[in-house]
Amino acid sequence: MRKLLAPLAALGLAGCATAGPDYHAPERSAATAPAAQGAFHAGEGGMTSHAPLPDRWWRLYDDPKLDALVEQALAANADLRVADANLTRAQAVLREAQAGRTIGTSVEGGASLSRPSGTGESLPGVVGYDLGLSASYTLDLNGQVRRAIEASSADVEASVAARDTVRTSIAAAVAQAYAQVCAANYSLGVNRQVVALQRDTADATRRLFRGGRGTAFDVSRAEAAVESSAAALPAFEAQRQNGLYLLATLLGRPPADYPAEVEGCAALPVLGQPLPTGDGAALIRRRPDIRQAERAIAGDTARLGVAMADLYPHISIGGSLGLSGPLKDLGGGTSFGMSLGPLLSWSFPNRPVVRARIDQADAQVKADLARFDGTVLEALRQAESALETYRRDAERAAALDAARDSAAVSAGQAQRLFRFGRGDFLSLLDAQRSLAGAEAAAAAARSQLLLDQVAIFLALGGGWE
Repeated sequence: MRKLLAPLAALGLAGCATAGPDYHAPERSAATAPAAQGAFHAGEGGMTSHAPLPDRWWRLYDDPKLDALVEQALAANADLRVADANLTRAQAVLREAQAGRTIGTSVEGGASLSRPSGTGESLPGVVGYDLGLSASYTLDLNGQVRRAIEASSADVEASVAARDTVRTSIAAAVAQAYAQVCAANYSLGVNRQVVALQRDTADATRRLFRGGRGTAFDVSRAEAAVESSAAALPAFEAQRQNGLYLLATLLGRPPADYPAEVEGCAALPVLGQPLPTGDGAALIRRRPDIRQAERAIAGDTARLGVAMADLYPHISIGGSLGLSGPLKDLGGGTSFGMSLGPLLSWSFPNRPVVRARIDQADAQVKADLARFDGTVLEALRQAESALETYRRDAERAAALDAARDSAAVSAGQAQRLFRFGRGDFLSLLDAQRSLAGAEAAAAAARSQLLLDQVAIFLALGGGWE
């Protein structure tokens, strides 16, 4: 036995102890470029800080309702259940690969009824049996099992990263839906105030008309202004209700079972500090999709080793015990048999097929490397774009706030002038129309800033632990 095993083992080790290259994280990639590691170009201006982003970034708003909604979604969301199931499947595949290091066993049994021709034996013939127990253990001299386990382990880690990616998306989606509800109520309140102001003007116009001052044309124009502003209210109500339906879906509920406690939210969540962003290096470490792309390289590098292992023989130790023969001889000495020895398999005649599979696996690794670079660059672009949008929208919101304040002053002055007979009605309507537009624009800009903040948190990859 030893004389036979020695040359076979030497043949199995002819290439290397473990087939294929060992995996190393990409050293020359977009992730290691100096420009990708530093502070964000669009993050200057005092609205953000280089402080690290906390995992549960939504707690920065200090809003218990938002905190509760996110936690509920992370416990019940349907997409997360799918991600958990995918992870469980990957873990089962890993256990299957690890089983390649254990002894494989099989039990076989059978019975037969035969009557050889020309024997003259009467029917039904001879009853025979065949019982056997076999076992084998793969020596894995070429490292194929080891590489398969490495590949499956990387797949498990990639599935964990994929689940984390879903968590970041769910947390951001809940915050955005919550912001949509609050923003709709906020805008609804602002526009209702405008409608109330215009309604007061219309009432005053009717009184003046009845008192002989003013015309029916003034009354109709005032009423038209009220109706025009009131026409915008249903859109905000629909926005609020759609946000509530979205929240219900994210929480794993039917739309009709939306969280009623959120329905009356009228104040926009506010950050009590500059938005923490960290830097590019922190983003690359944090973003789960980047980690998933890196784990794909590791897994496919190991699969390259699995393919290369077919260049060398596969050697295992096997043995079997069995009983066979006619049923009438069961238990006799001639019915017992056994075997023990090395088993060799080698696809040497089909080396072009093996080489083709190696080339396929190598091409996949190269594609993974390119995809990794693309994922890193896209993550950095998303973060820079989100920060740039936030900064410009903040400037726009400040300008719109100033315009609203000026429009409010003008509307007040026009109201007083008209009341004391020193101003015309057309000037009053124009001032109030400007105020209505300025109020709506300022409210929309403030709401957009909140959505911009959530977009930044999403781009930074926050929301998983």
